[in-house]
Amino acid sequence: MKRVITIILVVVVVLAAIGYVLNNNKKKAQETTDFIAKGSGAVAVKAANVERKEINLDFTANGTFAANQELNFSAENSGRVTKIFVEEGSRVSKGTVLARIDAEILNTDRETAEATYQNALKDLARHESAFKTGGVTQQKLDEVRLTAENAKLRLQQQQRKLNDANIRSSINGVVNKKLIEVGAVVAPGTQLFELVDVSKLKLKVNVNESQVANLKIGDAVEIQSSVFPTEKFSGKVTFIAAKADETLNFPIEVEVTNNVKNSLRAGMYGTALFKFPKQAPAILVPRTSFVGSVSSNEVYVLNTSKNVAELRKVVSGRILGESVEILSGLKEGETVITSGQINLTEGAPVTIIK
Repeated sequence: MKRVITIILVVVVVLAAIGYVLNNNKKKAQETTDFIAKGSGAVAVKAANVERKEINLDFTANGTFAANQELNFSAENSGRVTKIFVEEGSRVSKGTVLARIDAEILNTDRETAEATYQNALKDLARHESAFKTGGVTQQKLDEVRLTAENAKLRLQQQQRKLNDANIRSSINGVVNKKLIEVGAVVAPGTQLFELVDVSKLKLKVNVNESQVANLKIGDAVEIQSSVFPTEKFSGKVTFIAAKADETLNFPIEVEVTNNVKNSLRAGMYGTALFKFPKQAPAILVPRTSFVGSVSSNEVYVLNTSKNVAELRKVVSGRILGESVEILSGLKEGETVITSGQINLTEGAPVTIIK
């Protein structure tokens, strides 16, 4: 019996709480309605004057520096590492010897290939002499000639492997990581060094659709780094994505020339300053003036003599931050409604909230 009474009390309390919440929401909704509709049925709205202003297309974008060239250097031959000539942090040029792999086996293979090639040349000479006197057929001579050619190719291959015993850098840069030690046995594909070239870097940033429309490959860009605020860096746009990413932004790459000290490093943050020539003044309205969205090309204009809203078709141009360029449909000095459009219809009386 007590349990039943407890359940009934709980249900009553819950119902009372729900009733209180609903009543409170109703009061808030009524307050909102009273705020929107003030005096004699007029809709409360906010408005802004249509003005002709100078357009500033300049903008900034933040991003991260990446190395212009980055190479994970791998072994091409098997063998034991006998010498290493660089350490992590060493600056190297293209062709610099980084390490040496034991060339004893490679030397043996090269000498064997040389001997095979010399024997093939002698054999070819004998068969060519015999062919002139009719001692061998053309088919046999062709077979011997092919054997000599294959022996020559094998010799060239072994010579290249022997040359590759000296591991040489293929780029100018810095040894970022050394992944081997003297005495280590490596196989083809074993990673040896990570080389990074920071004499030039790529600053990767994202821009929106209105910003990307003003960019082109080769545009000069000023670069700033918070780590080196007094240093001046310059760059140029080298890549503009043809497709927006999932956030509807467009990836951009700016090639940046480092200073003589190579102060900038891959992974640092940077800021790109995109600057454009001065633009002619244009008629601008707040982005919130449009009914629904900018693509609707509809705004409500205030008829100041009657204090009513009139729906107007316009042609929108560039979206410039929180403002939109108007190509036609509005005149300087008119007033557009910037909020409250959801409650408006053609000819609805309005009152302006300041």
